[in-house]
Amino acid sequence: MNSRHQYVELNDGRLIPGLGFGTYKPPEVPNSKTTEATKIAIETGYRHIDCAYAYQVEEEVGLAVRSKIADGTVKREDIFCTSKLWCTFHRPELVQSSLERSLKKFHFDYVDLYLIHYPFSMKPGEELFPKDENGKTIYDHVDLCAVWEAMEKCKDAGLAKSIGVSNFNRRQLEMILNKPGLKYKPVCNQVECHVYHNQRKLLDFCKSKNIVLVAYGALGTQRDKQWVDQSSPVLLDDPVLGALAKKHKRSPALIALRYQLQRGVVVLAQSLKENEIKENIQVFDFELTAEDMKELDGLNRNYRYLAAEFGADHPNYPFADEY
Repeated sequence: MNSRHQYVELNDGRLIPGLGFGTYKPPEVPNSKTTEATKIAIETGYRHIDCAYAYQVEEEVGLAVRSKIADGTVKREDIFCTSKLWCTFHRPELVQSSLERSLKKFHFDYVDLYLIHYPFSMKPGEELFPKDENGKTIYDHVDLCAVWEAMEKCKDAGLAKSIGVSNFNRRQLEMILNKPGLKYKPVCNQVECHVYHNQRKLLDFCKSKNIVLVAYGALGTQRDKQWVDQSSPVLLDDPVLGALAKKHKRSPALIALRYQLQRGVVVLAQSLKENEIKENIQVFDFELTAEDMKELDGLNRNYRYLAAEFGADHPNYPFADEY
C-alpha cells in the first residue's frame, strides 16, 4: 500500500511524514511486540518511525525495518527514523558515541532525525535513571549549547540527517537559536501535545522560527503506571471528541490525530494493536471544519500527563516555565 502521507518540510529542506508511529512501550510488554507492531505499521503505510535510546527497543525497531526492506516493502530511504540522545550522555564527548551505539542497535548507517530527549542532564553511566541512596535523581550539569554543538557534529559526520530537540521550552529554544556560531537550527521540538494541552503558545513560537512541533501523547499517552497518574482524565473518553467522532463517523483517536495535522503539527500515534495501527493511518481520509477545530481548541486545560518529575529539581527542568 502506498503511504498517503502529507509531508512537512523541515528548515534543512528535508521532508518529515506528518504522521509517525511511536515505539515507546511499558516495561511489562515484551520487546518482541515492538517488532511485530512496527512491521504492521510499515506494511500499513507508516513511513515515519519514532524511537529513542531510552525506550530500549532500538534493536527491535531496526529488525522490523530491515525485514521490511528485505522483503521489498520499502527501501531504507523511504523510512524516516528518529532516535534521541538520553540525559546520561549529554557531555559533549559522549554524544557521538551514544548515537553510534544506537545506530549499531538499529543496524543503520544513519538516523533521519536525532533529538536531545530532555534539556536536563543526568549522571553519565549505564543506568537510565541514576539515583542516590535516597532515591533522588543524580544530575549532571552540562551547557545545553555545548550539547547542541556535539549534535551539529553528528550531522556533519552524516550519522544524523537532521537534528532537533524534545521537551524544550521557549527559553531553551531561544538559547540554542541565539548561540554564537550556530551552524544548524533545530528542525523540530517534540513535546507532549494533545487537546488537553494544545501548546498553542509554544506552537506559535516554533512556527515563527520555522521549527516544526512534533506531538507525542496525542492520544492521551498509554497511561503507563510508572509515569502517569492513574486518576488522570482519559483523553479519548472526552465527550467533545466522542461527539465529533460520531459526526464524522470516525473514532475519537482519529479526531485527536486529525486536530494536530490541521494545526501544522507532526503527530505520533502509538499502538501495539493491529486494528488501531491500521485505523490511525486513516487520519488523511477526512477533514475537520473550522467550527470543529474551535471546539477542540476549547478543550485545552494545560494538562500534562508526563511531567518528567525525575528531572523536576534540575535547573534545566523545562516545564516550570509557562511554555
